[in-house]
This record gives sequence, C-alpha cells and structure tokens, in this order.
Amino acid sequence: MTDICSGLTILSFEAELTVDEKKLIYLRARSAGLTFCGCAHAVFVCCCDVSRCIIKRRTAAKELYAPKRHGELSVGILGLGNLGKQLLLCLLKKTTIKPTQIKISTRNPAEGCVPPGVECFFDNRCLAAWADVLFLCCLPSHLDRICADLHSHLQKHCLVYSFMTAVPVKRLAECLGHSFVLKPQYQVEACDTSDLWLSCSRVSEALSDPSLIEASCPLAMKGLNWVCGVLYSLLNICTNVCLGSSEALSLINSIFAENCMNNEPLNVESFITNIFFFTQQRSFPWISLVDAQTKKTPLLRLVKNSSLE
Repeated sequence: MTDICSGLTILSFEAELTVDEKKLIYLRARSAGLTFCGCAHAVFVCCCDVSRCIIKRRTAAKELYAPKRHGELSVGILGLGNLGKQLLLCLLKKTTIKPTQIKISTRNPAEGCVPPGVECFFDNRCLAAWADVLFLCCLPSHLDRICADLHSHLQKHCLVYSFMTAVPVKRLAECLGHSFVLKPQYQVEACDTSDLWLSCSRVSEALSDPSLIEASCPLAMKGLNWVCGVLYSLLNICTNVCLGSSEALSLINSIFAENCMNNEPLNVESFITNIFFFTQQRSFPWISLVDAQTKKTPLLRLVKNSSLE
C-alpha cells in the first residue's frame, strides 16, 4: 500500500511549526537516539548478566543462589510506558531471556502489549524482592514514591538499572538504601545523526542495523564510567557467590574475549589498587557501583588509555 501523503510537505510534521519551534526539531532525533541507546545498552547488560546463570549452576549445590529457579536470570521492569515497552521487546528478541523470566510492575497494564508468559501486575515491593536485575523505567517525579516502595526489599545482589538520567546515581542509591545501582551515561549528538536516529522507530528491529549499533557504542559516546560500572557489577556478582578472584577474572575475560581492551586480559590490578596479601582463592571485595561510576578507578584509567589507542 502506498502512502498518498508522501511528498506533500504541507502535511508534514514541520509544516505548522513556528520559526522558534523549528529550532527544537532536533529533540525528536535526540529522544529517539536516547531510547535506542538506552535499550541497546540494557540488552548488553543482560547479555553480560547471563554469567549469573553460569555462576548459579556452579554454586547450586552450595545453595548460594536459590536452586529452585534453576539458574535463570530474573528480570524486573518497573514501568510500562514507551521506554518500558521498547525495552521488553528488545530483551525478548535480542537475548536468550524467556518471557517467564520477566515480570513487570505498572499502574496501567496495557492489554495486548505484553507477550504471553510475561507476568504483569502492580506490586513494586514484590518485584524488587524477586528480581536479579531491576530496570527503572519511570519518571523522576515518581522517585520518592518508588524508592519508598523498594527500600529494604531489594536483595543485595539485585542490580538496579535506572533510566532516570536526571537523577544522579549517588542520590538514587541513597534513596534506595542500595549501592548496587547502574545508570546510563551517554551523549547523543542529534545534529550529526538526526536521520540515523529517526530511522529506528522500532528499537528491537533497529538493533540489527550495524550503523546504529556502532553509533550507540558506549566508548564512542563518552560512556566510559558506564562501561566500568558494568564490569564492576560483574565482579560483584562473582563476589556474592564467593568465587575466588582467579575464577572471577576467568569468567569476566571469557565474556569479553573477542573485544577486550588491547586484547589483554583483565587482572586484579585492573580493578583494585590494594592487592596486598591478595590470593587467587580470595574473593574480590564488594565494590560500590556509585564509586565505580563517579570516581577515578583503576579500571577507568585502563579503559581511557585503551580507548585512546
């Protein structure tokens, strides 16, 4: 079917805008870019977080993780607006996560937009207590209410991934009473890539476009602190199940084997500076992701030096 309005500029979105309003058109591309990058990075985190499944299987006999879930990653999404819907479809289409591994808490469950198998309800506390990874897809204005719901209900190993970019990670961690918090850090230059970002109306399909994937690379978007946060989060997952540093590093290096910085494996000194009396059998200390994203860490220096070469 052809578009009978195609080529009729009088019917275009920009036709009725004033001169001042046209100056803001770039925000459409910026919004599309942020949505795409947010979902792409979240998919990457979940792909990396599949390591939890490996760890759970290895430690099931010790009951360090609930064996009744058979090592499956539990993914919670709080909020089902435009971003929440896009994220849900991306996780189902671009990862190995099954519908039964995802639960959603929202005030307004939309009939027909939630695939079969995905449980949808309104109980933030229940979602927090269940999830291994919890995505906050809500407005900053809802912060106080949501943090009140989640406070004291999050498991220590639950990675809270917040899309509330207007809320600093330090403040969010304080409100939640939870230091295992990660938030996006990216800068979209819409003026240079407007057509590119506006081409991705369906994010789950756009994630197959090599040019969009390249444009969303965190290392090209001044997202070095985010990269460090992801790596430190993997380290904490290993620490939580008492893996020794040698096994933890082996697992993390295997995930990034093809794209590791300078093709050099990460070691103990890549993550921490105080290695006095550090042995291969000893687990890494628990790392605050707030510090990992706001301070100059050994890993940040390594990533910066690698990205410059």
